[in-house]
Amino acid sequence: MAVQLAARGCAVGVADINAEGTAETARLVRQAGAQAEEIVADLTSEGGPEAAVQRVVDRWGGIDALVNNAGYGVIEPFLDSTYKAWTRTLALNVTALAMACKAAGRVMRDQRSGRIVNITSPGSRMALPDYTAYTASKAGVDSITRALAVALAPYGVLVNSLAPGMMDTEMQRSTEVDLARINGRSGDLQAFLDERTRRIPLGRRAEISEVAEAVVWLALDAPPYMTAERLNMSGGLDKD
Repeated sequence: MAVQLAARGCAVGVADINAEGTAETARLVRQAGAQAEEIVADLTSEGGPEAAVQRVVDRWGGIDALVNNAGYGVIEPFLDSTYKAWTRTLALNVTALAMACKAAGRVMRDQRSGRIVNITSPGSRMALPDYTAYTASKAGVDSITRALAVALAPYGVLVNSLAPGMMDTEMQRSTEVDLARINGRSGDLQAFLDERTRRIPLGRRAEISEVAEAVVWLALDAPPYMTAERLNMSGGLDKD
């Protein structure tokens, strides 16, 4: 997403807890000819999301688009779920996202312009008993998106979400390994993954670059009358 935004001429603030990954992404942004701000932060810390937004405002005098893509998820059967997993999942996927939305939303309100894109999941509308903390958190993202869209509509600020389906990110791979394990399928992991892929009507997983294109479209190109929308990009897995 950062590289595609850079290719469109956007200066990009890259925020992540992983300093090495942040630096590498910023390098790619600069290689694409755009300015980058490296923001290494734990967004679950109090004031962390607000400080990250402020870094962008301090450097460039405002913020035109916020993409909330930080996420965490853990596989565990609901009846064996832990307080630690629930609190960490909600802290990053819901609270940190809300605080980043609040901070950027205030700046965009005063600018009378801006776009916020929240990454949700088809799982927010599915019953997944081994992934409930994550899916509950994404239902929270859907709720925040709708509420903020209404709050910022009078100021011309658009708030939408994107629900990508299966794609081979590090998080997707690690959670599917855990899902296979608790379902007794570790011995035939590839067959298990293939079965999951066959559930997708288009018959394949999304390319990460495809999902990035959709985020960039929402951040830069979507019509100015489109807000409070949830855009499904799940290959037909989520059909509503």
